[in-house]
Parts: sequence; structure tokens; C-alpha cells
Amino acid sequence: MFRLRDEEAAQRILETIRRYGVDLRFMHVCGTHQDTLVRFGLEPLLKDVGVEIRQGPGCPVCVTTTSEVADAIALADAGCTIAVFGDMLKVPTPNGSLGDAKARGRDVRVVYSVEDAVRMAAEVKDMVFMGIGFETTSPTTAAVMVENLPDNFSVYSCHRLLPPALHAIINMGEFKIDGLIEPGHVSAIIGVEPYRVFSTKYKVPQVVAGFEPLDLLMAVHMLVKQIKEGRAEVENEYGRLVKREGNPKAIRLLEQVFRPVDRAWRGFPVIPQSAYELRDEFDAHNARKVHQDILDARAPVREEHRGCRCGEVLRGLIESHECPAFGKACTPRYPMGPCMVSREGGCNIAFRYRGKL
Repeated sequence: MFRLRDEEAAQRILETIRRYGVDLRFMHVCGTHQDTLVRFGLEPLLKDVGVEIRQGPGCPVCVTTTSEVADAIALADAGCTIAVFGDMLKVPTPNGSLGDAKARGRDVRVVYSVEDAVRMAAEVKDMVFMGIGFETTSPTTAAVMVENLPDNFSVYSCHRLLPPALHAIINMGEFKIDGLIEPGHVSAIIGVEPYRVFSTKYKVPQVVAGFEPLDLLMAVHMLVKQIKEGRAEVENEYGRLVKREGNPKAIRLLEQVFRPVDRAWRGFPVIPQSAYELRDEFDAHNARKVHQDILDARAPVREEHRGCRCGEVLRGLIESHECPAFGKACTPRYPMGPCMVSREGGCNIAFRYRGKL
């Protein structure tokens, strides 16, 4: 599982947790945390010492709605070039996927950065970059917006803010959360202060964690210790990267380029102030404004494939293997929803490492 030294350290942490004699349920909101939990076989080890961890809405591809993907397909069908990250290609909608649009001859291109899309704009008539991701990747989109952009380049922003989703999870009350494991990479941008309200107002213990197996085990130990001591605080296990104030330069850039707006997430109702939209001064490069006529003409779509329970996975209500379609009607080759498509999706991770569940 680990190097011998790490395995010994892991066993010591687990034995310490066992001595507390707990029965707790935590949630994380990060696809990389889920990958670490499953790939290294941590889930059964933690359950054995009284701790269950559920995945929340921490996969940016997964929380992007069917309507947003359908908008991108409509733009492609109308003659725009669509630039996306690779995981978006296979996300299914009632109108097919972006990969299907590409197979029909539409100009859909996989890029590795927004800069790739800006550069490719010189080759096409209308370039639309589909911006996906939380506060981790949003600054890269913001950075190009303050440069001299080609007139034919626009951004269709699907960027999300994580703290409002945590508010929604807690207030919906569907899932008993004894503690939250916060994502290290998002926290490297926003710092730890945006999480403090969940501890002060809702009395939820929290730990910002890194992505190695020992990071997660230490985060669980820190949460258990808070609970046993009657504390509800935000602690930072990932201090080697995450600072209390985050990245001030990136935060200023986000505030300069984006404004928070209300938007639905997959599996959730509209979450207030939970998405980044370009500020009005960037209307000339906002795909929702530049191509409003195309988007307004698109027919409504059903948000979830019948039988797909991706929304419940994202709210922590079920584990992936509890969905009847998992590994049968729904596989990475023939996905029913984005949780089986994205490498950060709980279903895709569970399928890849299903021998370790």
C-alpha cells in the first residue's frame, strides 16, 4: 500500500483513531481525495476504526449541468469552435455529447489550457473556451481575460465557487456531517478563512488536507480529536502549501474578472452566488452575451439520464456502487452521467479501483 515507513505511520494513526472509539461520518469535496482514498485502500481501513468518508460535489466536470453541456453542443452545431478539457468530451446529454458533435464534423477541440484556446483562435472564425473548474483553475481563465484577446475569442464560464456548495450541503440537511475535509488545491487559492463560517455558525469541525495517504489519515485524526475535545475549528494539515490568506494575487485577479452569480449544480437546486460569471466589462468576450441568440434558441433538455444517480453521489447520499446501473448499464465506455466520465468522478474512480472497495 505504501512504503514501509509510511505504512507504519499509517498504522499508528489508525490505532490512535481506534482508541477514541468513534462512529463518525465525514465528507470531502475533492476528486483527488476520493482517488487517494480508494486507490490506496483507505476506505475499509477507516471504516474499521469507526470513520466513514463520503464524497461531496468536488468534481468540477460532474457538477457542470447538462444544460451547460447542451449549450456548448448548440454552439458547436452553429459553427463555433469549442475548446474543452478532455473529460468534457464524453459527458452525455439527451442531445449526445461533445464527442458526438465532433464525430458529426463539428469543430470541438481538446485543450490543456485556456492559452491553447487563445492561440487556436487565429485559425478559426469563432472560438469558445468552456471554462470548467473551481477556484483552482478559475485564475488561469481570469489571467487571459486581462490580456489583449482576439476579437473572435469568448469564454463560456462554468467555473464554480466551493464554499457556497458547502452551505447548500449543510442547509439541505440530507446528510449528517460530523466533519469536513477541505481540498488542498482550492484552499491554496482562497486560504482557510472562507471555511470558518461552517465551524462558527454550524459547529462543523474542518481540516484542510493534502493528497497523500498520510495527509488524509492525519486529517481524519485531527477531525476526530476536535470532536472528542468538543471543538469545531478550521485546522490546516496542508501547511506546506496552504497559507491562511491563500494567494492574494489570484484572489484579486478573480475579483477583477468575475462576479459571483446564482446557478444550478448537477444534483442541486440553484445555489446562490455559487458560480463565476464574467463582469460586464468583458461582455465582448462572454460567450453567453456574444452568442446569446444561439443559446436562447436551444431547446430545453432533461438534466439527468433516467436511472443515473450521479446527483445523489455528489450530495453524499449514496456511494457509487450503490447505484443499480454502476458497472452494468453505466461504465466509463458507456457512461450514463459525468460521475462515470471524469477521472475525478466518484463512479469512475470506484470502477477503476473496484477491487479495493
